[in-house]
Amino acid sequence: MLEDHPTGSTAVLPHIRRPVPGRPAEARRTVERVVKERCRAHALTCPPETVEDALLVTSELATNALVHGGGITGFDVDVDSGGVRVSVSDRSDALPVAARTGDEDGSARPGGRGWPIVCRLARDVRVAELPRGGKCITAVVPLH
Repeated sequence: MLEDHPTGSTAVLPHIRRPVPGRPAEARRTVERVVKERCRAHALTCPPETVEDALLVTSELATNALVHGGGITGFDVDVDSGGVRVSVSDRSDALPVAARTGDEDGSARPGGRGWPIVCRLARDVRVAELPRGGKCITAVVPLH
């Protein structure tokens, strides 16, 4: 999965598996903590806007896993010179899609904006099937 697809980073940092969060807020707190720790420990420049983008991507991936994917089954975050890499796994084999945001009569409807947000903020987005079913979505938010 993630380790098989390098994103051009030059720093090699040890990889640590994270506990699976039950809610998007837990995932965001983990990402914020890991980004701060990694940037400080490895003298990486991690601008606030990168952290904000990574938190939004994390929130969208975690929410989509809960709402559309049958729950979060795996979670990982790492930071290297290429960016903030967030991976969220769920039980669904269905690929993410951008839903229409309006009804037939033109009325706005909630939802459907998460996947386009992820694709816009991340430099590299990959969806991988998991051997026992489900999928893992990995998004890399570049360090600006």
